[in-house]
Amino acid sequence: MSKKIYIVEDDESIREMVKMALVSSSYEVAAFDNAEDALAAVTKALPDMMLFDIMLPGMSGLEATKELRSRPETKNLPIVMLTAKDTEFDKVTGLDCGADDYIAKPFGVMELCARIRSIFRRIDRDDEGLPENIEISDLTINSQTREVTQNHKRIDLTFKEYELLYMLIEKRGRIVPREELLNAIWGIDFAGESRTLDIHVRTLRQKLGDDAKQKKYIITIRNVGYRFIGGQD
Repeated sequence: MSKKIYIVEDDESIREMVKMALVSSSYEVAAFDNAEDALAAVTKALPDMMLFDIMLPGMSGLEATKELRSRPETKNLPIVMLTAKDTEFDKVTGLDCGADDYIAKPFGVMELCARIRSIFRRIDRDDEGLPENIEISDLTINSQTREVTQNHKRIDLTFKEYELLYMLIEKRGRIVPREELLNAIWGIDFAGESRTLDIHVRTLRQKLGDDAKQKKYIITIRNVGYRFIGGQD
């Protein structure tokens, strides 16, 4: 069965370009020029992913993302931001609102499709054989529900933040090179975009309560990568 994707973009030329690219990649697509109509459609038929432009007439893509994250039926729905804004602040704001990924305009449809495939691959991956609960330090990761708790309190992570944490924990104790993280989690060559990894690490650290100077979970190996220490250096 083909995946269903909703596109929310008020620029007709971009909306149609993205729609044609996704349809040609065998996705089922519905396109909207405003967030209100898209949210109404979600209540009738739940998609497998949503693509939001940030700047929209009426409700913004950020506001719509917050709304979807507040609903039980869409709290884990993959959301990708399409935005003309490309500053670090805007990227962090999008992630904080619950977006799983972002792609700055102008972008190539091949890159967009690669990122979408990467997200779906990880959603569909077979976790059979993995322990349902992974416990390390004061964290518990449920590999079936993708929920993370810290001292029995749930931490809300985006799709990419979860993947990043899971991979670092899987390979805990060793340095994971930046290129390995980018290729495994984002699935494409991020030439010129590697700051996205640093931003995700930063927001992940904030949610875990990692101290800015004395890291409890994740340490940076400058110019190389990251290492999960799980409370012990």
